[in-house]
Amino acid sequence: MAGQTRDAVAAFAPAKINLTLHVTGRRDDGYHLLDSLVVFADVGDRVLVRPASDTSLTVTGPRAAGVPADASNLVLRAADWLGTPPAAITLDKHLPAAAGLGGGSSDAAATLRALAACFGRDLLDPAATAALGADVPVCLRARPCRMTGIGERLADVPDLPPLHFTLVNPGVAVSTAEVFTKLASAQNRPMPTDLPNWPTTEDLAAWLPHQTNDLEHPARQIAPAIGVALARLDRTEGCLLARMSGSGATCFGLYATRTEAEAAATVLSTLHPDWWIAAASDWQKVDAARQPEP
Repeated sequence: MAGQTRDAVAAFAPAKINLTLHVTGRRDDGYHLLDSLVVFADVGDRVLVRPASDTSLTVTGPRAAGVPADASNLVLRAADWLGTPPAAITLDKHLPAAAGLGGGSSDAAATLRALAACFGRDLLDPAATAALGADVPVCLRARPCRMTGIGERLADVPDLPPLHFTLVNPGVAVSTAEVFTKLASAQNRPMPTDLPNWPTTEDLAAWLPHQTNDLEHPARQIAPAIGVALARLDRTEGCLLARMSGSGATCFGLYATRTEAEAAATVLSTLHPDWWIAAASDWQKVDAARQPEP
């Protein structure tokens, strides 16, 4: 709905975590078909937009090094695609790049949310944003869901129990395109048509090993450090499941409590001070006092 222009709007760009990622086919245009259970974490990047005479992008934050501030950045492409008046955009980077956490897509989605709020525009149907990238629709929705098609089809899932993670990136960037080239088969089974209810975190953790991330094996061929990260996570106290997210190289350990996730992050940070490591929880279930500002 049209409204008054605001002086500045901030938006949080949460990390995307693929609890499952089944590759179920490939279209004639080369895009792969997916079936993925997706959640979002309370760690991520931040976007700030202000009306300006010309659109610009400034990248700040601890992970800003190497992040382009030109038209190759999906943030600027999203701004151009939405077609709002010019804005000065600041991207505060905290997530590693090319990490399987949907960072660039989540940044683009946060930019769309911030620009729409800043200039009083309606936010488009998430499916339409697939024109920007396959992960943008789910990142625009930014809540637990089932993602199918090439990423544009989003469906609600049964209410999830509390989820707590230790996220680990062993310091390697993995090309999604290269991972797909090493995929043994693009015709893998999907998740069950009807997903079960998971009353507890332990129930979900018991179900997940019967599902897959079909990209994990080819990603480990490209970056053996992924296997090391998974082994380290699996050995931490309270780890219910260790799995790679997206196309890698970030891996996650799933825990029943935040305390266990934070303890695991502390142990792994001591063992591997050069890795990117963060404790996280499901963004939608974080207490209001701890939830990042929208």
